[in-house]
Amino acid sequence: MTLHEAMPFERPTTSADLAAGEISCPVCAREPREEFVPLLVLDDDVQKLIRANAPDTESFEAVCARCVRLFERAKDQIIQDAALQKDGSRVLSTPLRLDADERFTGRGVTIAFLDSGFYPHPDLTTPENRILGYRNMLAADGDLKTLFRPDVASWHGMMTSVVAAGNGSLSNGFYRGIAPGANVVLVKLARTGRITEQNIEDGLEWILANRTKYRIRIVNISAGGDFEQSYLHDSLSQIVEECAKQGLTVVCAVGNAGHLPNHPVFPPASAPSCIAVGGLDDNNSINRARRGMYRSSYGPTLDGLQKPELIAPSIWVPAPILPNTPTASQAELLKRLDHAADDELHAIISENPGVDAELDAAFDRPVHSIRQIIALKIRRENVITGHYKYVDGTSFAAPIVSSVAAQMLEANPALTPQQVKRILISTAERLPHFEVDRQGWGVIDPRRAVEMALDFVE
Repeated sequence: MTLHEAMPFERPTTSADLAAGEISCPVCAREPREEFVPLLVLDDDVQKLIRANAPDTESFEAVCARCVRLFERAKDQIIQDAALQKDGSRVLSTPLRLDADERFTGRGVTIAFLDSGFYPHPDLTTPENRILGYRNMLAADGDLKTLFRPDVASWHGMMTSVVAAGNGSLSNGFYRGIAPGANVVLVKLARTGRITEQNIEDGLEWILANRTKYRIRIVNISAGGDFEQSYLHDSLSQIVEECAKQGLTVVCAVGNAGHLPNHPVFPPASAPSCIAVGGLDDNNSINRARRGMYRSSYGPTLDGLQKPELIAPSIWVPAPILPNTPTASQAELLKRLDHAADDELHAIISENPGVDAELDAAFDRPVHSIRQIIALKIRRENVITGHYKYVDGTSFAAPIVSSVAAQMLEANPALTPQQVKRILISTAERLPHFEVDRQGWGVIDPRRAVEMALDFVE
């Protein structure tokens, strides 16, 4: 039975409800605008999914209509493709956790990524190749062959681009980004993970020169400089301002220094026109009551600007494992062992020597001991499946915002960078009990942002 066939009912109000002054959904913790829906009228699979994603301590018999719609839409894919955690809950995808609007995928919009390196992951190249361009700024000819080299510099940019625009092809589409139809342009800035302000500046100059060729509308920068600087005297910040004037929405990770006493915001995130993105910790849940802050940097900047403007998931973010690497081999082995029968464990380990030293050393241990080692390593290595793992950092919050901007520009191509930013901050939702300085206007709301983009008239 679907939501439309179910008859919603008014949930009985308790004295606790009256004392609190409101009734919230036990799954998402929102105060519903519609009536509650009884679980008993729902499909058994939907009931199980809803209960598995609710706080363990709560007993409930009804949920809000919004949660019912969310899990009905995603039911089949969650059951077939979402990795199962030890507590029985599912590892949710970013679009599901943020309730993104599935009507828009960023199709026709190009996002440029500036990073240390990249790799043509299948989530970007199958069934069609959406990598429109690649440029290695370290080589005069662009050096295309470095795109296909899975080295230490490749993983970060591969993850940021796939978090935004990956289609989840290695998970039957489940662990996809919010803009799985967007095109991408990849700009390699450095030989290692160390990126300088001059590297970023050079990359932005190249993007300005090639924005028309590739129809670039969004620039994602998950890197930052070394010092706080005023945008009035900083050439990198001034190029960001020029990008905005030329019609480019620039999205920057704000950094991960929120635990430091001065929690500084460096260029380019400190530039006035960029959208600086801080971190949300949503605990892999749709429940708003479980939302907290990540240790992201925050302002005000030297110029007195509020940074970040927005926050987005910065931990528990599903991202691809770099193929053809020891990490990929280890993840595939761990997931194979996790799903294997007890009498198969020793044989599988013996067939895969050298992949994981701890597993090799545990070969002659009893089954229950091997199971403990497998579970511990899966948690420690943040493995979701053989192809995806959890990552954290504002480097991965920024591409989530870039992907929502791509949805908005697909919905309304006439939007300017200033209008995109205005819509995003006006539809964001502030977290209670956390300082405004740390979160800006709050958590990005993809569905509301797209709806406002559709209706936006200056």
